[in-house]
Amino acid sequence: MSEFSCNRRMFLLGTATTFAGAFLAACGSEPAVEVAAADVPVGSATIFDGFIIAQPTEGTYVAYSQTCPHQRNPITEVKGDTVRCTYHDSVFNIADGSVVSGVARDPLTPATVEQEGDTLSVSS
Repeated sequence: MSEFSCNRRMFLLGTATTFAGAFLAACGSEPAVEVAAADVPVGSATIFDGFIIAQPTEGTYVAYSQTCPHQRNPITEVKGDTVRCTYHDSVFNIADGSVVSGVARDPLTPATVEQEGDTLSVSS
């Protein structure tokens, strides 16, 4: 018998370990996105690579996942100080992510914003 034989237990253990690693990698946080601070309008927001990046007041930056908490559709519209999911017409406030109107009951999922000079780095 070979020193490196594969029995059922070892096969299942290897398969489970491989699956768990792939699952955890897929569920990891979204990669960081870098945006020029000048590209985020004061009193409004911009949508970039899966994130909503807002500047509710001058020099204050907040970010959220672009995914609507209602049914996981992308939020695609910015209008002044709100963003809207066009699938079911849920509207959210950019300052705190709260629901303004529509069927959504949960606020936007916050993201982390770090500013270094004129660059914003946003991550989940």
